[in-house]
Amino acid sequence: MNTKAFEKLNYTLSLLSAANGDKHHGCIINSLHQVTASYPAKFTVTVNKDHETYQAIKASGSFSVTLLAADCPEGLIDCFGYRSGRVKDKFAEYAVKTDGMGNPYLMEHMVARISCKVVDSLDIGSYMLLVGEVTESEVLGDGPVLTLQEFTNRGKTTPPAATVYRTMAGNGFRCTVCGYIYEGESLPADYVCPICRAPASKFVKQD
Repeated sequence: MNTKAFEKLNYTLSLLSAANGDKHHGCIINSLHQVTASYPAKFTVTVNKDHETYQAIKASGSFSVTLLAADCPEGLIDCFGYRSGRVKDKFAEYAVKTDGMGNPYLMEHMVARISCKVVDSLDIGSYMLLVGEVTESEVLGDGPVLTLQEFTNRGKTTPPAATVYRTMAGNGFRCTVCGYIYEGESLPADYVCPICRAPASKFVKQD
C-alpha cells in the first residue's frame, strides 16, 4: 500500500470547541464535512477520545466549529493545535464569544462558524465520529480558508488532532493525545508527556 496517496488529499483547518461547565476547550481539526443537503444540514467531525475537547462535547452534547482564515496567525494555531487543555486555558488570551448552547468560539482570524447539536456518533477506535445537526451558522470574514496543505507548505508540522496518516523517522514513541515524540528505544513506565501530561500508557511505539 502506497500511503503517499493519502498526502494528495487537502483539508480545511477548523477550530472545534465546546464547553464543559464553566471550562472552555478547543483543538484544531481537519475533519469537518457536510454530509447532507437537507435542512437542517448535518456535519460530521472526528475527534480523539482522549482529548479534553471530546470530553466537553460528550458532556454538553454540542459543539462549535470555526473555519480558520488563510492569514490566521501561527500563535493561535500553536495554542489550539499543539497545547493541551490539561495544562492551560487555551481561550484565556483571546476574546471569546459563546453560541446559544454555551460553546465558545473566536471571531478574529476566522471565516465562518457553525454550531451543532450531536445527533449520532460512531466509535472508530481512538477517535469518535460525531454527527451534528446545525443550530447556528454565521459568516465572520470574506477571505479564503486556511487549508492543511497551505499550512504545511509553510514548513509547519500537522497539528496532532488532525486526522491524517503519520510516519516517524527513527525509533521512538508518539503521544496519542498531543503528538509529542519521545525519542529512544524504551519509554519509562512513569513517563509523563511534557506537553499534555498524558501518562506513558497513551504513547505508542513507532519503529
